[in-house]
Amino acid sequence: MNGRGAFAEGLARAAYSTLLRLATPAYLARLWWRGRREPDYRLHLAQRLGVASGNPVPGRVWIHAVSLGETLALAPLLAALRAQRPGLRVLLTHGTATGLKAGRTLLREGDAQAWAPYDTPGAVRRFLRGQALAMGVVMETEVWPNLLHGAQQAGVPMVLANARLSPRSQARGQRLHWLLHPALARFAQVLAQTAADAERLRASGADPVAVMGNLKFDVEPRAEQLAQGRRWHDDLQRPVLLAASTREGEEEGLLRAFADLPQPRPLLLLVPRHPQRFDAVAAMVAAAGLRCTRRSTWPAGPAFAALKDDVWLGDSVGEMPLYYGLADVALLGGSYAPLGGHNLIEAAACGCPVVMGPHTFNFALAAEQALAAGAAERAPDIAAAVQRAAALARSPERGAVAARAIQFSARHRGAGQRMAAAVLALLPSARGAA
Repeated sequence: MNGRGAFAEGLARAAYSTLLRLATPAYLARLWWRGRREPDYRLHLAQRLGVASGNPVPGRVWIHAVSLGETLALAPLLAALRAQRPGLRVLLTHGTATGLKAGRTLLREGDAQAWAPYDTPGAVRRFLRGQALAMGVVMETEVWPNLLHGAQQAGVPMVLANARLSPRSQARGQRLHWLLHPALARFAQVLAQTAADAERLRASGADPVAVMGNLKFDVEPRAEQLAQGRRWHDDLQRPVLLAASTREGEEEGLLRAFADLPQPRPLLLLVPRHPQRFDAVAAMVAAAGLRCTRRSTWPAGPAFAALKDDVWLGDSVGEMPLYYGLADVALLGGSYAPLGGHNLIEAAACGCPVVMGPHTFNFALAAEQALAAGAAERAPDIAAAVQRAAALARSPERGAVAARAIQFSARHRGAGQRMAAAVLALLPSARGAA
């Protein structure tokens, strides 16, 4: 970077840092407020400011997965890292309570877990000094300017794994060119999901960039959850439509379209994306005049009365394989409003056909590949999607689509092994031994 570029970047980062410092009290207050319903948000708030808890173990590999989806995708990468480097110790960090909870299941003896530091210079400096890290890996879209600058200053090589960048995000990033382009350039390696992601990342400042595939194809659904969902489906003896990971602005239209279906209607299994919205969505179902029961009210299995309900609300976290096993067809949340869609790969791995909406830019290639493989369909809006999903759930064609979904998922595995090799090649000990 030339002198003018370095000056412009420094000025942009200084302005960004000032805004974050001013926002710190509001940031901490928001975490405390969210902790009313999700108590983990109130744990170890000092870690958010970079203050380490416990004694660090030098040489750990730091892996950051902000939320539940990234943490689940991390599992095959972590398994491959441990297989290729026995004895590897990791520090997992997260930004959400659901990510933190899922990450606990991935820990082994000698590992540690913490909140990721807020991206102020002071918090980043305290975090890096307190952890004695060998290197860092951040998942998918986590590009934090001060964190990457601080890691470079501390000699901690950083990798962006399972990286993706949609055209919309690239356009937004162009407006913050002097802040985000230098941040992407500080990664020692960027491991992109697709060739299109790689092209956009290079144009945004990343180098070097390699195409590795999508880790989410490597995630194995929990077999016991999948089997349990299928047993519950058999007990119901009626079709089940799953609205998977719905977002605000989607449920109202979904419920109207579902209520318009002719009797006898299938069961609607409604699983909101964010746990803090469970109560609000339950109120929407009641306002629509539909009978509803909540998953949390029958931990051992649905009560007999629930078998006749219109809607089951999936108000639990970490049970998507159970829900996909229970469903005949899934409606892809986030794709019926301009939100980019959510992960359809897990549905395919569970053998659940998907009907998605028009907005799938977050997983554009996977969506097009699923369509081409006959594992998914696209509908123009939520009303058309509900009609098509209900018809497919009752059709003999459904079994063939489910088989194609499983085949589609199996064909795209292997990203975990490839990414693990690329990450371990950057470990300081590995480079020194070469």
